[in-house]
Amino acid sequence: MNKKQVFLSEVIAQIKSKEAKQYVTDELNYHVKEAKNVWIKKGLKETEAEEKAVEQMGSPIQLGQQLNKLHRPKVDWILMILLVTIFGLGFLPMFSIPIGEYLLVSKVIITLIGSASVLGIMLMDYRKLKKQGWLFYSIGVLILLVLRLFSNTTINGLSLLRVGPLTIESIMSLPFFFLAWASLFNLERLKVWQFSLLFLLPFFLLLTVPSISTTYIYTIMVFSMLWWSRFSRKIVLSIWGLSVSFFLFVSLISWKFLGVYQKDRLLAYLNPEEYSDGPGFMILHVKEFLSKAGWFGHSMNKEFIPEAHTNLVFVSFTYYYGWLLAIVLVVILGLFIARMMIITSRIKDPYGKLLLIGAVSLYTVQLATNIGMTLGVFPLISMSLPFISYGLMPTLLNAILIGIVLSVYRRKDLTRITELLKK
Repeated sequence: MNKKQVFLSEVIAQIKSKEAKQYVTDELNYHVKEAKNVWIKKGLKETEAEEKAVEQMGSPIQLGQQLNKLHRPKVDWILMILLVTIFGLGFLPMFSIPIGEYLLVSKVIITLIGSASVLGIMLMDYRKLKKQGWLFYSIGVLILLVLRLFSNTTINGLSLLRVGPLTIESIMSLPFFFLAWASLFNLERLKVWQFSLLFLLPFFLLLTVPSISTTYIYTIMVFSMLWWSRFSRKIVLSIWGLSVSFFLFVSLISWKFLGVYQKDRLLAYLNPEEYSDGPGFMILHVKEFLSKAGWFGHSMNKEFIPEAHTNLVFVSFTYYYGWLLAIVLVVILGLFIARMMIITSRIKDPYGKLLLIGAVSLYTVQLATNIGMTLGVFPLISMSLPFISYGLMPTLLNAILIGIVLSVYRRKDLTRITELLKK
């Protein structure tokens, strides 16, 4: 072995992380090559220049020990503790609602699948997904096309495709579009017209499925990630401004073409008392349950609450366990956002940062909308409360988000090797 190979072997021998070994080898090879070219320009022969470059790197043992310390596998235990806590709290609605005992076994299975997904994605190197943006985008579009063409069931206005035990729904496309846009926004060659076409295709497919709630989540996610894309702030603000103007224009025009029932639902949100026998009934019903909850709730009452384990799980949680525990629940769910934002601020990798921005926006829009519609801030729509609402896909979606955050955090120091070698 020549001097460079001996040097690399001694450095790598100090590093315990298998994942970091290849990364460090590639980086060290690059830096040795760069230093070698400098010495060649100064007049040294190739062999001598390589030896000088290796000597310039310093002690291989000391460097290896520094890199080993830097690349120890990292786990954000704060996020893990929050996750375990919220998974536990997710079982409380099962013990209070009348049908909870029939759903308990399924809830256990869903929680185990969600936990396994978090751990599996955390251990996976998120950087391997960077070049798969077009693949993820295609899969997301394919899911929506299949739903558009072959849906055979409708629940709460949402089109589903049931094939044996498998149920395909629009929310399944969100993880793929999340990963796709993180890759696409990281491309320097992405043009505004390309962004527009790529955004509008899933947008209109979601509207025709139809799935207003998924369309809403998808739009918030993309426009949040857009701010951190390679587009200039001027272009981003222009896109935002044009989009809001177009939305308001279409909303005003659409009002004339809405049916009576559709108009009543919108007006009932603004003034539910006038529509108490129709669309406003559920809104008033929710207010009644929340007003009766008290600080400690009514855990012994098996009163029927519509969608108590799904969209209105926060209503049932508050009614049965009281506002005190409900506030604790909201605080814990809010801590996920705070922790993810802290991690985001520490990430230097542009692709990793885009993934975290997407994860924060997807999680936040679900939490804020579900709590908001419960309190009357937003209209009642199909929206899950992260990790609390019953259902495999909502749990899996948020498990994927937390897994991605943990995967990025686990490798957040890999980009610091260049700074270390320059010291």
